[in-house]
Amino acid sequence: MLERTRTAERYARGFTAALVAVATLLLAANAGPARAETPQTEPQVVANSR
Repeated sequence: MLERTRTAERYARGFTAALVAVATLLLAANAGPARAETPQTEPQVVANSR
């Protein structure tokens, strides 16, 4: 048979579940693909072939 839980215990579980949900959402939002690095244009050196 199930035992009755205290009201404070239920609120504590709900609050903990809410914190875990928010933390999970924040981690998922920041776990997107990394931005590609823009290639920097460097001056090209052309060899003299005489």
